[in-house]
Amino acid sequence: MTAAARLSGRFSGWFSGFGKAAADVLPVRLGGQSLSRTLAAPPVRMAGFDQALLWVTVALLMWGLVMVYSASVAMPDNPKFARYAHTHFVVRHMLSLVVAFIAAVLAFQVPLATWEKLAPWLFVVSLLLLILVLVPFIGKGVNGARRWISLGIMNFQPSELAKFAVLLYAADYMVRKMEVKERFFRAVMPMAIAIAIVGLLLLAEPDMGAFMVISVIAMGILFLGGVNARMFFVIAAVVVVAFSLMVMLSEWRRERIFAYLDPWSDKYSMGKGYQLSHSLIAFGRGEIFGVGLGGSIEKLHWLPEAHTDFLMAVIGEEFGLLGVLTVIGLFMWMTRRIMHIGRQSIALDRLFAGLVAQGVGIWMGFQTFINIGVNLGALPTKGLTLPLMSYGGSAILMNLVALAVVLRIDFENRLLMRGGRA
Repeated sequence: MTAAARLSGRFSGWFSGFGKAAADVLPVRLGGQSLSRTLAAPPVRMAGFDQALLWVTVALLMWGLVMVYSASVAMPDNPKFARYAHTHFVVRHMLSLVVAFIAAVLAFQVPLATWEKLAPWLFVVSLLLLILVLVPFIGKGVNGARRWISLGIMNFQPSELAKFAVLLYAADYMVRKMEVKERFFRAVMPMAIAIAIVGLLLLAEPDMGAFMVISVIAMGILFLGGVNARMFFVIAAVVVVAFSLMVMLSEWRRERIFAYLDPWSDKYSMGKGYQLSHSLIAFGRGEIFGVGLGGSIEKLHWLPEAHTDFLMAVIGEEFGLLGVLTVIGLFMWMTRRIMHIGRQSIALDRLFAGLVAQGVGIWMGFQTFINIGVNLGALPTKGLTLPLMSYGGSAILMNLVALAVVLRIDFENRLLMRGGRA
């Protein structure tokens, strides 16, 4: 064989290698060292949505299911609940989780563009439901408050829908008013009137806790949407003054504040301060490692609403300080992750999606902060559940729908970053 033929064969061998596999590449000389075979990097696979956020949500839901059973298992021993089975509340909670999961899967299928179109109409629907719940024979009253509409399989609380509806409406409102966001009367006043109407309806139930959460969600979205800082602080001052007047002008709300300041006094320990004092006893019994799952004594008819508003106290008693810190850590991570998804959307020039995600983060973070603060005695007693964990069908339903929308936002973000269309 001639030299020309050998050289031709060598070149043909090299070029045929390119066609066979990407792993066989041209020799590379780097720093005097020959790298004759450099393997190609494996293809990168990007998940369709934030799986870590999904699994943290599932972990909180499952832990909440176990704790609802633990906190409610002794309730049928009370004559008030004598006709209920020991598994009554946990079975209803499981049913609520199934309904909420189905609703969340359906919500995930809805594009953010559709949510943006539905935002004003959903807000109107929430207002109508807040009016209906006040109508006798439609709204269901419990402990002097008329907050629920019976749907047979579950009691629906319109204030939970109102949180989600106001969130969407505020985000849509800021997108529409972006050009006049520096003008108080054109940018802020219409939104303030809408929130005031919602507030009046909620206070008629009464449900001051839900009104507080809704106000913070709306204010947070206005601030993140770019409203002038001076206007934001004026709004914040007005809200603080309004809530202070509500407390001062209501005798039973004033009594709650005084009971919070001294729950151990003879005047309040068996009245307004009873829940708080027994919640603190539960945390004290838990110490560092807790008394063990199912070992709580306070849930045995000492601590009222142990499976709803004061579920965190039962967690503190049975899992101790470590359990409490774990719950706080999970919620902190979740809130931070949701806010990150929102910032990512805004960076992709998707303002509505970004404000919605950050609004959900404010909702979850603030309501968790209030509930845990109340359980620990750091805040006055309010009727707010622990998101994703406390017993309550409509709360779980709207929590999961809101988180499904966040996962949809993350899905669309990833789609855009891969060059697709949301």
